[in-house]
Amino acid sequence: MGDLQLLTDAQMRQFVTEGYVFLKADFADEFHVKLSETLDQVYKEEGNPGNNILPRIPDLAKVFDHPVISGALSSVLGEDYMMHPHRHGHFNRNAEAGGWHKDSYWGHYKMRNHHPWWAMIFYYPQEVTLDMGPTGIMPGTQCYQTRTFAENETQEERKATGRAGTFALVHYDIWHRANANIAGKDRYMLKFQFMRRLAPTKASWDHHEDADTWVNPESYTSPIYEHEVIWRDTWNWLLGKENDVTQSDASQEQLAGWLNELESEDKAIRVRAADQLGLSGNGSNEVINGLTQALNDAFEPVALNAAYGLARLGEAGIDQLLKALLDDSVHVSRAAAYGASSAGKATVKGLMHILDSNNVQAVGCAVFALGEMGEAATEAVPKLVELMHAQNEIVRRNAVEAIGLIGSASEPSVKGLELGIQDADDQVRFMAGMALTKMGSKAQNAIPVIAHALNDENRYVRATAVDALYSMNTDKAKDILLKFLRDSRWCASTTPNSTF
Repeated sequence: MGDLQLLTDAQMRQFVTEGYVFLKADFADEFHVKLSETLDQVYKEEGNPGNNILPRIPDLAKVFDHPVISGALSSVLGEDYMMHPHRHGHFNRNAEAGGWHKDSYWGHYKMRNHHPWWAMIFYYPQEVTLDMGPTGIMPGTQCYQTRTFAENETQEERKATGRAGTFALVHYDIWHRANANIAGKDRYMLKFQFMRRLAPTKASWDHHEDADTWVNPESYTSPIYEHEVIWRDTWNWLLGKENDVTQSDASQEQLAGWLNELESEDKAIRVRAADQLGLSGNGSNEVINGLTQALNDAFEPVALNAAYGLARLGEAGIDQLLKALLDDSVHVSRAAAYGASSAGKATVKGLMHILDSNNVQAVGCAVFALGEMGEAATEAVPKLVELMHAQNEIVRRNAVEAIGLIGSASEPSVKGLELGIQDADDQVRFMAGMALTKMGSKAQNAIPVIAHALNDENRYVRATAVDALYSMNTDKAKDILLKFLRDSRWCASTTPNSTF
């Protein structure tokens, strides 16, 4: 359908700060009308097709082939992104609003990726007005594990309204909800998930070199808490660059003011103070002590800014992050892990040391941080493979994901993923399958265990095994894959009313 229409620097800056971008593709109105009519028929006669919505309604494939949609996904996730096997049609005729939530990775205990490894598309095949229960998005909340706003705090909510064919591209971890549909009309929202296969090495959007340095977008407003330390880290990661740790020209008077503001009763003031202290790059004892104390702040945005700020303050800041990883509080340990991952290679040795701890929470956080570093943590792979024998399944889940994110296609890595795809825990097997898709033909020694996973009891393990074989692009993998796909062929026109 033509060349990809990549996002601009301005749109990418909005995605980094606010966690979403609204899109409009130039389909004819008739396309959405026909698709909506098919949805009505399928839902009425068969119910929600769930994960089978794409093969059941084949015209949906045209949506994700459109250069606006594929271009936006390529911009955020890289051109070799993958569609996740879970997809779902949301039908809303409910007069009550749904609850605010983040989508789940088989349970909300998993640490979330601040870097955009995952994204979702919300597609609306009919016009959506405010009274039809549009999806509500709380901008700027994609980095928060906790809900930082009250249930009824909706004044800054962005609602996905518009003509038929409106799309929302969102960070996987954005807080969102369904609004109340009081119009008496059916409203569909079709949700599809996508995954990045490889860490970025350069910009994958319509990027101009004069935009290499992060600048806060002019459009973002005060209700979005200030997280320039996080936004800079994400921007540089998307550009394939090391994090920017240049020191600002903040005066002693300014530093003292921000340190005092860390004690403010106003949480927005504390968030900004931690952000500014981190951006200062000033590694004085006073600043490091202030940010270390702020790691314990009960308001998550403050603790996150403190963690990313400490990562910019050299060895003394890193030492505090490594100590905080061992903290009894899961909130402190988790925030410290994000900071440690931002600090890069300088933290690898310290994180590897924590892997020997009996503190399961600390080990999990350290493993997460190593995975987020990608190739910089390659030396940790043998220890991560050892953790594939851990009794705790959460440790094994973190370890197998980290091996995939580090991306080393070494023999130990592949052996670790082979263990993972045969694990007793279905989430470990799923993550191992996803990790193997990143390695392509370099993991072809794992083909026998991947082939076995095609018959796994879990639907998502089977799906990632298909993707892993596809990514290998070898004759042996293709033969196994084609036989499986022929045997499991789906017919879109076979329904309860038309069985043959």
